Amino acid sequence: MTELKPRRSVLYMPGANERALEKAKTIPADALILDLEDAVAPDAKEAARERVCAAVGSYGTREVTIRVNGLDTEWHDADLRAAASAGPAAVVVPKVNSAAEVHNIERALELGGAPDHTKIWAMVETPVAMLHAEEIAAASERLTVLVMGTNDLAKELHAEFVPGRGPLLGGLSLCLLAARATGKVILDGVYNDVKDLPGFEAECEQGRQYGFDGKTLIHPAQVEPCNRIFAPSEAEIDRSRRIIEAFEEARAAGRGVVTVDGRMIENLHVENARRVLALAEAVRN
Repeated sequence: MTELKPRRSVLYMPGANERALEKAKTIPADALILDLEDAVAPDAKEAARERVCAAVGSYGTREVTIRVNGLDTEWHDADLRAAASAGPAAVVVPKVNSAAEVHNIERALELGGAPDHTKIWAMVETPVAMLHAEEIAAASERLTVLVMGTNDLAKELHAEFVPGRGPLLGGLSLCLLAARATGKVILDGVYNDVKDLPGFEAECEQGRQYGFDGKTLIHPAQVEPCNRIFAPSEAEIDRSRRIIEAFEEARAAGRGVVTVDGRMIENLHVENARRVLALAEAVRN
């Protein structure tokens, strides 16, 4: 099995705020998005770009990415050139709507001298992106992660934010299908009310049940519950071990039927059990 990289919690940090960038060194998020887009005022874009690119290497082994401004903005090209030179783990690009846009981003990174380890994380946050999610996800091997932009999606759908996110589930499901069909990671969107931790935890649980690999966050207080919910529980780890052991014992004995806790076990259950244990190991490390 390919080594899993935990991306349970992926925290946006404002690129214009030097104190926030410093504080991020002590926050136990699995990954960081140093933001040049929404969190930065127009007159602070250039200074933030320099600050973020200089900070990329300051977070040890943490996965550090840079969110550039959108393709239709005056800052996008300069952001991509600077990010390519800085060599983060990935460049996060807002509002990616087509495979052609992915190809343009990839070419720009290559022309800018981006190292091979600098991947593309495509934000999918429009109805057009929902309907073309598989094409976007499959457009490049350099694209490794889809990031849901649920705020913009709700805006474009004219949808309300309600518990359970019913109006958004169609789009979320389409993108999940696209990610799994193409072997890409997919991250759930942000939860806006940083004071509503019960609501946040409920949305994390929903995201995990749907199959998201993790969630993007806007506040450090959201990191701990997110890490806990998106990590395998001790009960899951124990059951996964027992599934693998029972399956291997049955195969060695030539038995065709395997049960654990009264449930029949097949290859698909064993594969999932191995994935759970791999993720648990990655989280521990």
